[in-house]
Formats: sequence, structure tokens, C-alpha cells
Amino acid sequence: METLNGNKIAKLIKEDIKNEVIALKNAGKKTPHLAAILVGADGASMTYVNAKAKDCEEVGFDSTVLRFDASITEEELLAEVEKINQNPDIDGLIVQLPLPKHISEKKVTQTIDYHKDVDGFHPMNVGLMFKGLPAFLPATPYGIIKMFEITGIPLSGKHCVVIGRSDIVGKPMSALMLQKNCTVTVCHSRTEDIKKHTLQADIIIAAVGIPEYLKADMVKEGAIVIDVGITRVDAPENPKGYLLKGDVAYDELAPKCSYITPVPGGVGPMTRVGLLLNTLDAVKRK
Repeated sequence: METLNGNKIAKLIKEDIKNEVIALKNAGKKTPHLAAILVGADGASMTYVNAKAKDCEEVGFDSTVLRFDASITEEELLAEVEKINQNPDIDGLIVQLPLPKHISEKKVTQTIDYHKDVDGFHPMNVGLMFKGLPAFLPATPYGIIKMFEITGIPLSGKHCVVIGRSDIVGKPMSALMLQKNCTVTVCHSRTEDIKKHTLQADIIIAAVGIPEYLKADMVKEGAIVIDVGITRVDAPENPKGYLLKGDVAYDELAPKCSYITPVPGGVGPMTRVGLLLNTLDAVKRK
């Protein structure tokens, strides 16, 4: 069993990005600039946005974080997005999800200029991705693909089961694995007997959002397991008051796997790297 250490792999990619940024600057080209909009004071979102700003600093990007109160109206938020669309200095924009209930995530996503949509959520980028054309790929699936590439895990001809069909992970992940010549099965809340499918899988990508959903008896010997889930579970005995759990029962499952990602420190750092790669790509396209 080998643990796929997302922190280590992300560090390697970030070194490459840093060198590319230095080359861009030396050639008199612009410094990549990533902007993030944060609405409200959700703890997990604040932590994530702060980590993204730190990543930008590490690789030499400029970064801007715009913070708004949860009471901001949808109209006001869309106006802020438009301002960034019109700002030639900003190359990439992310609006941190989830948003307050009175704001339509779909409307906000579709308002972002798709040339700056480094989260890869705009319908234009989604369409280009499904056609296999140059696009900003959703950051988490992109990060997972980079993880496979860097570790040299062969994908062609493998049976991949994706658990979850969200627009952010499940659907794009299945499309990208198809492009890597995998045979792909997508399981979800309406799938009958998910275990029957996962037992046949060479690769399982769990993005279901249920802590420790995937158990050892659901996975065949030697499978590769990628855990996308991250949920805060109450743990009064922990100084923080909570523990971070993935979608995979790691301790019982790891001995059966050829490769497995931990939580935290697996997919999370790779998601942030996907965002950096998209922002760098936005500058290169100019």
C-alpha cells in the first residue's frame, strides 16, 4: 500500500509554477493575479480562501481577497463579479461556495467571464472540457488527474467507479477519466447495490460527502482509492472540537489498496494546485 501524499505532489507542481512565473516576469509579461470573493463567515470557506492566498504568495502570483457580509444582495454580488470581469489586471476569479441561500450559485457562476473562470464551473468551460478542447478544468478533478500523471499510475483500460455526480467533482471527473481511456461507472444516491460496482473497480473516486462511507468490504484487493470527501465530525475530545473525515474508512481500507489518499493532505492540496495551474494558463492564453 502506498499513500498518495497530496502535500508532497502539490509542492513539486508549485515549484514548477514558481519557475514559470519567474520566466514570465523576466520576459516582461504580467504576473498572474487570482481574485477570490468570500461571502459571509463560514469557517471552512475562510480557511480555504486563506490557504489559496498563501499558495499565490508561494508561487509568486498576485492575489486579492474580497470579503462581503452575508447580507449582500444577489444584485450587489453580481455587480462585484462584473467589476472583476472588466479588470484587465485580474486573470482568474473564484467565488467561494457555498453562498447564502438568497443568492443563486448558478447565476453567479454564469456571470463570471469564462476566460477568468479558473474554477472551471462556467457552462462554456464545461462544454469545452466534455469535447476534450482546451478549457479551465474544475480544480478538484484537474488536481486528481495531475496526481495520477506525476505518480505514473496507468489509467488506460482500467475500470473506474466514481461515487457522486455533482457538477463540481463527479460529472467532470467521469468525463476526464473517460478521456484517459478508462471504463467509467458513475454511482450515486439512486444506484442500486453500489457495492456490486465498487467491488469490480480498479480505481474508486469517492465524492459522496458521507464520512467513512466506503468500507473495506466494498473494495477489491489492490484497488486505487481517491478520497475527495472532507467533513467536520464533532469530536469533543479533540482540542479543536472536531475531526476531519473523508468519504473512506481509511484505517480499515488502506491495507487492501495499492494506492490511497489520506484526509487531510490528499486531494485538498491538489485542488488548490489545479486552481493555480488554471490561473497560470489564463495568463499564457493572453
